Amino acid sequence: MEHLRWRPTVNERDFIECALQSDLRVDGRHSFDFRKLKITFGREDGSSEVQLGETHVMGYVTVQLVQPYRDRPNEGTLAIFTEFSPMADPSFEPGRPGELAIELGRVIDRGLRESRAVDMESLCVVAGKHVWSVRVDLHILDNGGNLIDAANIAALAALSTFRRPECTVGGDDGQQVTVHDPEVRDPLPLTIHHMPIAVTFAYFGEGNIVVLDPTYKEEAVMGGRMTAIVNSNGDVCAIQKAGGEGVMSSVIMQCLRIASVKAADITSKIKKAVDSYTTEKALKKVKRLPTSVPQKINVTNVTMDGKGDGELEKQSVQMHSDVQQISKDPPTMVKASSREDAQPMTESSNAEVNTSSAVAAGESESHEIGSPKSLKDAIKPKHKRKKKKSDRS
Repeated sequence: MEHLRWRPTVNERDFIECALQSDLRVDGRHSFDFRKLKITFGREDGSSEVQLGETHVMGYVTVQLVQPYRDRPNEGTLAIFTEFSPMADPSFEPGRPGELAIELGRVIDRGLRESRAVDMESLCVVAGKHVWSVRVDLHILDNGGNLIDAANIAALAALSTFRRPECTVGGDDGQQVTVHDPEVRDPLPLTIHHMPIAVTFAYFGEGNIVVLDPTYKEEAVMGGRMTAIVNSNGDVCAIQKAGGEGVMSSVIMQCLRIASVKAADITSKIKKAVDSYTTEKALKKVKRLPTSVPQKINVTNVTMDGKGDGELEKQSVQMHSDVQQISKDPPTMVKASSREDAQPMTESSNAEVNTSSAVAAGESESHEIGSPKSLKDAIKPKHKRKKKKSDRS
């Protein structure tokens, strides 16, 4: 499918080269300027989208429990997979990956795995039996040039926001792994020591002209390309020079110094975007409440006075019989009994009288609804009706 790739005409090639010799670029940038970078995240953790100019790449991270390699029984694994869609570029062939896809995956894998950017030992669950295998899928949505840098940023952003499930080890043999749901236990982030940033340079005119972040049209005209993977501390993690024109060592050292400055700038942008995403997600997170919420009820202090359960039951039965006896007496006796009941009592007897009065009020024929009735209010209507019957007779 190489014949479907866009090829510049002679006039277009001459125009781009003459503009570069005059320290001008087609899109108006300077020689060592990056295009506008935009980093967004999806709804799920470990999903990111990066737009570098017209280049659009999406990254997605997943994990699963696998057996480790025999030579590294206590380390997890990290794999990079790329998918080039024909929608992004007509030269991309669907199905099997092409040379560009293989090169892209190897460069990013070398920068992340061989530089120990991700702590592999923290991915070990049971040494020699169970480790986490991290998979990073990079989907090329639009090819606007410099796919390596955009895909590298998408992979780092996705790894920074990814959360793996928490697991515990138990069982009789102590090697049974239980993976907990996110609702039960909060997932854990990956341990990332540093961020290796890929910075790509394009060479023109036998290596005399060097530009940063080439576009799609500049890649069609360039004579060579070099990718330097550097972190914010200035450490060189990897260098990729895939053929093309030769470059002097002094030019390479100049490119590494520029790459170190650009790596620090891009690292700060990634961290700022990740912090903004984490803060926004924390604000949207719904607090989980227990199923049964305890209710606060004000209850008066009750002193037991050393009484047993049998004495309390006997006293409650006696109070209930007293209430029934009072209800049968004439109105004059009600007043006397009510005065006697109004004498000070212990807090335990007050609670029992309130309980028995509520029972007596429920048995009466009064249909009034409102606050709890006292003993006098519950008995008074019944004696009024008896008095009327005696008057009639």
